[in-house]
Amino acid sequence: MKLDLSAPTPLRYFAALVQSDEHLPLLEAAASLAQDEYPELDVQHVLGDVDRLAARLKRRVAGADGPLERLRALGQFFFGDLGFGGNVNDYYNPDNSYLHAVLRTRRGIPISLAVLWLELAQGLGLRATGVGFPGHFLVQVDLGEGHVVLDPFTGQSLSRGELQGRIEELHPGLAFAPDGPAPLALYLRPAGPRQILARMLRNLQDIHRAQQDWPRFVAVQDRLIVLLPRAWAEYRDRGLALARLGDTARARQDLALYLLEAGEANDRDAVTRQLSALG
Repeated sequence: MKLDLSAPTPLRYFAALVQSDEHLPLLEAAASLAQDEYPELDVQHVLGDVDRLAARLKRRVAGADGPLERLRALGQFFFGDLGFGGNVNDYYNPDNSYLHAVLRTRRGIPISLAVLWLELAQGLGLRATGVGFPGHFLVQVDLGEGHVVLDPFTGQSLSRGELQGRIEELHPGLAFAPDGPAPLALYLRPAGPRQILARMLRNLQDIHRAQQDWPRFVAVQDRLIVLLPRAWAEYRDRGLALARLGDTARARQDLALYLLEAGEANDRDAVTRQLSALG
């Protein structure tokens, strides 16, 4: 039997990283997303850059006694000394989702900044998690006596009232219990690595769809389907993009699978017509 000693494709590499929730390396998988656009990218070099930042930070907080002190030191290091922050002038640039580019420019979007921040926070022993907050990814730290919620775009901590205000902007008229944890607590549930990667990919998905950049859109869909193999709408969206690119065989396969698995989807008739038009 002949061994295949060739390097894995970027998609196969990503698939190997995300095959198990138990050992999913978020930082490595997130860094690997850039390989579609930058095929020569050395992901291990990116990880080494983050390790060097973590080592600098650990030396900085060597005498810190408690989690609040370590959290403050992290904020000063990440947002102050290193100057990480949101790319307000070019928010929809795909590079904002690529960790090697964010490390170079110190600019990103909330979720890419959060992935880097979380890696450093966890290296300090902080109980930090990402939060898939609607419209804007956040991070939170469990300090034992309470939680601190931070906006990774600005580095600012957010009060309960500010969080409620953000939700009410998206859901006008939503009533909050004066003293109870719900429904705000429902919006602050920790996001796991698979959820974070899916949100990063859907940010790229939105950019490429808006630009009608169907080859790049299909590359994102390939990763989403590897990550979420039962997310049937992603097969539909890939099939429609493949149809635009003239790849009729793959388009038919994706659209047929969507119709088989998606049950009574609202767009079933439209997708059926699209599938029939492909011949």
